[in-house]
Amino acid sequence: MDPGGAHPKPPTAEAADVVITMGCGGACPVVPGRRYLDWPAPDPDGVPIAPVRDTRITELLTELGT
Repeated sequence: MDPGGAHPKPPTAEAADVVITMGCGGACPVVPGRRYLDWPAPDPDGVPIAPVRDTRITELLTELGT
């Protein structure tokens, strides 16, 4: 995965079944009918991607069948 020029974007939960937030608390908008998971994480800026990856991602992908 190459995050390239990726940057945080406002959630578009209307197009998602599961919305992952990373510790934004009440600052994140909530769309009724969506499943929200909060995965607080330290700021990954400057950290190699391998340590930033988490088993939660793999587990979620397995659960979703992708």
